[in-house]
Amino acid sequence: MTLRCTLPNGTDLAYESTGEGPLAVYAHGLLLSRQAEADLGLFGWGAVEALPGRRFVRYDARGHGESGDRPHADDYTYPRFADDLLALMDHLDGGRRPVTGMGDSLGCATVLTAAVRAPERFDRLVLMIPPTAWETRPAQAELYRALADITDKEGVEGFAAALAGAPVPEALVGAPGYPPRSLGAHPETLPALLRGAAASDLPAREEIARLTQPALVLTWSGDQGHPVSTAEQLAELLPDARLHVSHDPTDIATWDERIAEFLRG
Repeated sequence: MTLRCTLPNGTDLAYESTGEGPLAVYAHGLLLSRQAEADLGLFGWGAVEALPGRRFVRYDARGHGESGDRPHADDYTYPRFADDLLALMDHLDGGRRPVTGMGDSLGCATVLTAAVRAPERFDRLVLMIPPTAWETRPAQAELYRALADITDKEGVEGFAAALAGAPVPEALVGAPGYPPRSLGAHPETLPALLRGAAASDLPAREEIARLTQPALVLTWSGDQGHPVSTAEQLAELLPDARLHVSHDPTDIATWDERIAEFLRG
């Protein structure tokens, strides 16, 4: 069941919640949503949702899915998404105890940005398919800006055509739901989302290295937008991290069990 809340900054978020107990909050990837990720079918949440004594929340980020929009590209940078995550955590449990932060791609960046800002708010981190960062970010930012320009001129159809020939990441070859069949972002917000992503990067290495929470880093191979090098660097920077790299859809399908095991530990 979809629930809704309006954050103090005016953002309207849609979310779903299962279970009771200590909170784990999951943030999805850029241009996806709760439903769009479910349609991809790469990984599920059954094992996490079945954990006893834990509350698991998934939400649609601003400009995605059933959540509300914001008007400008500046509203879609990593710090603004982190603002929303921290405010949603306040709404869900009033900041009574630390939360497990979980996210993939944009969601991974959201969690890391929030954790660097407020490390006392998090007890564990699950960082899935970390995006390009630091030295690899400028090329990805240039791609996002080019796609935003195309979308301004040619609409969502032009955006889709520009991506039609993109190579399938090595680990996703044979995945029945890939490439995505549905866009999780709001079409009218797509250029602002892309420009906001182009203006963003992960926190500085030295800031991440100060995080002490246990972390699970999950990624897949052969994806230029989510290079294994970012995941490897995060696993090296974080003092209590474990890394797993998947090379095919069958192994990606084990992620929910891996996450559940990590949360039980």
